Amino acid sequence: MDDHADAAWERQLDDLFLRIGHRFGRADLRRRGRDYIRGLLAPVGRKNGWQLAEFAGHRTPDGLQRLLNRANWDADDVRDDLQSYVAGHLGEASGVLVVDDTGFVKKGITSAGVQRQYSGTAGRTENCQIGVFAAYASTRGRALVDRELYLPKSWTDDRDRCQAAKVPDERGFATKGQLAKRLVLRALASELPIAWVTADAAYGQEGRFRRLLEQSGLGYVLAVPKSQQVFGPRIDHLFAQAPSEAWEAISCGEGAKGPRLYHWAALELPTVTEFDYQGPAPFRQRWALARRSLSKPEEIAYFLAYTPPGTVVQEMVRVAGMRWQIEECFQAAKNECGLDQYEVRRYVGWYRHITLAMLAHAYLAVMTADAAAKGGAETVPARWFHSPWQRSAGSWRFASSQAAAPAGRFTATC
Repeated sequence: MDDHADAAWERQLDDLFLRIGHRFGRADLRRRGRDYIRGLLAPVGRKNGWQLAEFAGHRTPDGLQRLLNRANWDADDVRDDLQSYVAGHLGEASGVLVVDDTGFVKKGITSAGVQRQYSGTAGRTENCQIGVFAAYASTRGRALVDRELYLPKSWTDDRDRCQAAKVPDERGFATKGQLAKRLVLRALASELPIAWVTADAAYGQEGRFRRLLEQSGLGYVLAVPKSQQVFGPRIDHLFAQAPSEAWEAISCGEGAKGPRLYHWAALELPTVTEFDYQGPAPFRQRWALARRSLSKPEEIAYFLAYTPPGTVVQEMVRVAGMRWQIEECFQAAKNECGLDQYEVRRYVGWYRHITLAMLAHAYLAVMTADAAAKGGAETVPARWFHSPWQRSAGSWRFASSQAAAPAGRFTATC
């Protein structure tokens, strides 16, 4: 990195510290907060207390541990500043909020929320904590913007155990779906410009979660299981009726090896008079989507979508593909910013470390976006061509992208 670029990164980092500095109150806490974030951004082997303290020039990690566990500051206030920061640098009117959870493998039984539970990160049941996260993604970049720690009933039913881990008395049991709803509502109250929400089937299958998004005026493309009922029939039974010409190869974004191409089919669903109309005309449309592997056609994923009128299928495919952005955020935040390398056991310590690691990751995302905008990055956001797919309003029909004609259309049997 040349001197000019190095100065730009330092200047941006100083601007970030000025944005959040007042949240820490005292000068010594501000210095420790700055040291902690600098350590998370530094090429430190493992970003635990001792190594971060050593990087900062502290004799012991006590000061940084106090910052996480006992100092007087509110991680939620810093989270609000983080959302404002991301909105200002990465925000776009077509922005997508992505919801997912990730696991943090831990030893012992004292860390808040830890128990043997399934972790998608590990791909198996592990002794771990689970965090539910929201990421913001646009053509400018992506960053984690909110978090909630999942507390299993084994914790919330044991108030002595909660008290020992400093879990607030008012924190009761909430499903991951309920935590996701909290993230969405906070994002809507923030400065983040959000047009869409996407998530995997664990969240998409929950009718209450979908209804919240509909009531909030958000579009969505949510994965659902193959057993999901759609106005009666299972979604996989509906797409089993699709003729071969109903499937079109469309990229849902750039992957490590180029465009992520799949076969896609889309089925326009009936509108719901109670929810989808403002006056005589519908203001939202409902869709079912299927994504089929090109090399393994037996592998099919299913989605429900809720869109503004006139939304082309290519746009829904783009939103569905944005779900992978949060996976890339998790990987980058863990590998580069120590998201999973904390040594805190208390509830408040988890939120503080995670929030500061998210802030460090957002800083990297913003700097990468700035470099890309100036032509200094090797990769640029993928371009999306205008979809040739045609729709037939008010009917259950698949539509082929082959503009010649009615050949790709058929009516599904309900």
